[in-house]
Amino acid sequence: MAGLLVAVFWAILVSFLAVVLVRLAQTLKAATKLVTGVTEQAVPLLGEASATVRSAQSQLERVDAIATDVQEVTSNASALSSTVSTAFGGPLVKVAAFGYGVRRALGRKKTEGAAQTGGVVVGRTVPAARRGRKRGRG
Repeated sequence: MAGLLVAVFWAILVSFLAVVLVRLAQTLKAATKLVTGVTEQAVPLLGEASATVRSAQSQLERVDAIATDVQEVTSNASALSSTVSTAFGGPLVKVAAFGYGVRRALGRKKTEGAAQTGGVVVGRTVPAARRGRKRGRG
């Protein structure tokens, strides 16, 4: 009787282990398919990402070259501006000051002539008459 009980127990144990092994085999097959699918999709994506990074690197090199050229043009423009300012600034200021002085002298001459004759000076306005003190409110 003990042998029969051990044999039945052994058969149940072997059946249980067989079911577990079949399920484990199915799980391993599914995992293998999943890993294969991920690998098949990841390799092209990595290739595309690598190409994108190379393209971005070449674009950054172009932008760097353009920025260097712009910096050179800016420094040249600054140097040209300071040269023009130095070369023409002094004489232009002197000419402008001379012109202003001539205009003022001619303006005074016209004003003095009009005042002596009692005439009206064109372009001048007479100030308004004052009407008294302003009263504060409150």
